[in-house]
Amino acid sequence: MTKRTTRIGIATAAVGTLTLGLLAGCASGESDTEGMNTLEKAQEEGTITLAIASEQPYSWVEDGEATGATIAMHEQIFKNLGIDDIEIEEVDWNSLIPGLNAGRWDAVSAGMSILPERCAEAAFSDPEIMYTTTLVVAKDNPKNLSDLDSVAAAEDVTLAVQSGAIEEGYATDLGIANTIQVDSAQAGIEVVQSGRADAFALTAVSLNWMTEGSDDVETTEAFVQEIDGVEQIGAGATVFRQEDTELLEAYNEELAKITGDEAAYLDLVEPFGFTAENLPPADLTTEQLCSGELG
Repeated sequence: MTKRTTRIGIATAAVGTLTLGLLAGCASGESDTEGMNTLEKAQEEGTITLAIASEQPYSWVEDGEATGATIAMHEQIFKNLGIDDIEIEEVDWNSLIPGLNAGRWDAVSAGMSILPERCAEAAFSDPEIMYTTTLVVAKDNPKNLSDLDSVAAAEDVTLAVQSGAIEEGYATDLGIANTIQVDSAQAGIEVVQSGRADAFALTAVSLNWMTEGSDDVETTEAFVQEIDGVEQIGAGATVFRQEDTELLEAYNEELAKITGDEAAYLDLVEPFGFTAENLPPADLTTEQLCSGELG
């Protein structure tokens, strides 16, 4: 069983730092990593740092331990790459890519959707998780909302969106002006619970997981949003710096062993509410999603 220990984070963007695994016992200065690329350095030191945005059930910290579907995948993938220890930085969503490019962490483990504007800033792995969208609404859905089109058609509905999430872009494209921005999934649920918003839009697997057993909110049926008649096909992936090609290629090679085997995939992600429907089809590529060809 992997040993997990908690440390206090000091980076401005971080609210906490967590280390998974047995920390390497090398004293400072024992290994010379100068001139190594990120993959070589991580393998030499036995440690890699991942940033998360604490969105369940992808990646979050509970009782001092990092958990979630992407954490489960990353523990296996990086172990297979000879990297036994994973350090976790909890940061807000909008800091994930800027902090990555600033060198504060080595990769982003947040199930981040592959979008053209993000691909211009960072490198995405092969697709890992397929997405649909849902709305969190008050119990019994008093406004009878079903998708973002129904929100756009209503005159008295306030929609909460997570800043930087794809659903914020959907709302803009649909001309939904009456919105509230929140910085996390939990905050979005809370503004619906408080009555400040009538609905909160985010990925279905997250909101279904987070509202299970709730007595004051519920989720609508999952949907694939259409924009200008085009279905917005969404998939999430792990994010790397664009120059870290060796790390990205090695990661994709190990990822393919998981996504190419439905049983192996489900063994890792099913405990967190994911199903075979979340497994990306073999012919879906990051290049297609980065180019915007699919919606």
